[in-house]
Amino acid sequence: MQKDKMKYTRKHVLQYTAENDVKFIKLFFTDILGFVKSVSIMSNELEHAFESGISFNAASVRGFAGMNAADLYLSPDSDTLAVLPWRPQQGRVVRLFCNVVNPDRTPFAGDSRRILARVAEEATALGLSCNTGTECGFYLFETDEKGLPTRTPQDTASYCDLAPRDKAENIRREICLTLKQMGLEPETSRHESGPGQQEIVFRHSDILAAADNLTTFKIAVQTVAARNGLFASFLPKPVEGASGSGLHINLSLYRDGKNLFASEGIPLESSEQLLPEAQWFIAGILRRSREITAFLNPLRSSYARFGAPDAPRYVSWAPVFRSHLVRIPAASGEYARMELRSPDPACNHYAALALVLAAGIEGIRDRQALQPPSAFDACRASPAETAGLEKLPESLAEAAALAETSEFAARVLSGETIRAYIRLLTDGSEPEFGEI
Repeated sequence: MQKDKMKYTRKHVLQYTAENDVKFIKLFFTDILGFVKSVSIMSNELEHAFESGISFNAASVRGFAGMNAADLYLSPDSDTLAVLPWRPQQGRVVRLFCNVVNPDRTPFAGDSRRILARVAEEATALGLSCNTGTECGFYLFETDEKGLPTRTPQDTASYCDLAPRDKAENIRREICLTLKQMGLEPETSRHESGPGQQEIVFRHSDILAAADNLTTFKIAVQTVAARNGLFASFLPKPVEGASGSGLHINLSLYRDGKNLFASEGIPLESSEQLLPEAQWFIAGILRRSREITAFLNPLRSSYARFGAPDAPRYVSWAPVFRSHLVRIPAASGEYARMELRSPDPACNHYAALALVLAAGIEGIRDRQALQPPSAFDACRASPAETAGLEKLPESLAEAAALAETSEFAARVLSGETIRAYIRLLTDGSEPEFGEI
């Protein structure tokens, strides 16, 4: 199990900024759809930010405007301090993630980061801790003479190709070094299957830190790409006919220092090799998967990815096979885990992780029975093999309808948040290429 790092307090942050020539602090927060926003303050305003928060016009933030919110405040989380290494080293710029609060300092209902923290606290109250790692694919595209993204992928390389066919080798190296400077621990990087498609995997952490780390990752990728004259896209299906980009979520549960996903046999052959709590956790996620899909896959193009060799179509689980919704990789020790394979990088990952963890916790509380594992590759399965398996929603409209009536999702996110979210999903618009 990962050891707890030292927690940074307000005093540490104030001392660091005073001693390290920090001039600007960027306060990061996330809107309902998962887009990162920020307000910048000078270093002399930092103590005020900790004491009283920094106000912003919530009516101008997508989704917040529909939640009867006008003035909201950013409350910095002192434990998330990081220098932005691409900014000047003299007159440094640092960032802090923030929780969004109402004027009376109560949590704002639409703050998905705080929602995730609350669900993590519920797990702690049950004696559980959740280590989380994310694997996020992205594409690199060329830009035109004005610096605007084109539809031309950076290269035509495929899975694990080498330079010179793989033109992104140095870009991935620069991204990994940048992440290292910001406190993340990259583990592997490679060219993925699609033209210009990449993946960088970094070390797991507790679930809230994992969500913050994914935000850091996406910002670093887009910044390094732009610095090299490229555009990084996190759309789930930016190139028609090519591999889609997933956001695979790896979860391991610990109780009293023991990883509950550690099994007696590798590879896993039956559910009986998993401890009961691990079985119940998986079963809870499977039970709620259809009604939370709209939060894991928020674009119409998200559903073009389902059913491919590396993306699920059915509510099923299996050892090893990558075509199922949940798989159990052949791993041991601290790396033993379950992997959820349906989410894509366009989602609000704070809300997505909150819903997934809450579903797993509910499964443990209910001692939800786990269906038998599937012993076949789902993307090549016969109708007889998939008979009786539920399908994931086949469109955004279907997923949104399920989310809108989900009592479970309303308990986790609040009905007000869901109504605002569904309005944005179903307003007929889709982000332009170049936005994500």
